[in-house]
Amino acid sequence: MEAGGGEVSLDVPGKAAAPESSFPGGRQTSKKSVWALLEEASRMKTEGNAFYREKNIRSAIGHYHRALLVLRGLDSEVIMSLKGFQPEPSSLTPEQEAALRSTQVDCYNNLAACLLQKPSVDYARVLDYSLRVLQRRPRDVKALYRAGVATLEIGDAQTAKQYLTQACIEHPNDVSVKKHLQKAQEKLNQELQKEKAMYRGMFSA
Repeated sequence: MEAGGGEVSLDVPGKAAAPESSFPGGRQTSKKSVWALLEEASRMKTEGNAFYREKNIRSAIGHYHRALLVLRGLDSEVIMSLKGFQPEPSSLTPEQEAALRSTQVDCYNNLAACLLQKPSVDYARVLDYSLRVLQRRPRDVKALYRAGVATLEIGDAQTAKQYLTQACIEHPNDVSVKKHLQKAQEKLNQELQKEKAMYRGMFSA
């Protein structure tokens, strides 16, 4: 399973005549500058993808984080949660909102892929990033796979089996998914045998 970051077209209809719009926090930002920031985040993601393909994981991670940082300044959910309030309706256009979420989800998905390539894997963070993807794309095979791998390594074979089973339904011919699904089932079988042995010992005593 490789990093999945589809390219996002950020064409700007009526760009020259874009009026100003108000963003949470009182900052006035023109639609032109919003699109510029979205394009900047998308460019950073694309550069991160190139570093990932070159196996330069550190640089890839840095670019994905910088892309997410740019998007945080446009994300009303993030801004309002930092202030302790419920998110306000987004002042982005539907097209801008779609572009933001697409780039954001791609970056989280690719960050999870990057972390799995490191010598010492932080599986809790892999799971966190994968769950962020699944909130927006519940049937994303790569996120389901990585969530399954992470939960299996953390020690929750039952939840891992659920993620990997769903990934297998979505992508039945994926060898990596099948391999980890088998590992999850084997771990569950081992846990069941230990439990049976424990009860046999209790009753025999």
